[in-house]
Amino acid sequence: MAPTIVRDGQFRLFFFSREEPRIHVHVGHPDGDAKFWLTPTVHLANNVGLSQTQVKQAQAVVEKHLQEINDAWQRYFGS
Repeated sequence: MAPTIVRDGQFRLFFFSREEPRIHVHVGHPDGDAKFWLTPTVHLANNVGLSQTQVKQAQAVVEKHLQEINDAWQRYFGS
């Protein structure tokens, strides 16, 4: 299961159920996807198919929606 947190332009932010306990978010895009760790700061964990420009755009989207992501994580995973 991969609940969507938010859509922003061509980016879809989501979690995978039961993947790992460290807080992170996946960012889907028609050209590929990326995973970002959220602590201690937002930073790229991995990238498949996105250009460097798209990765920067994806990171900006994550940073823009950081509170929503954290709130969704707490609701979904409860910790």
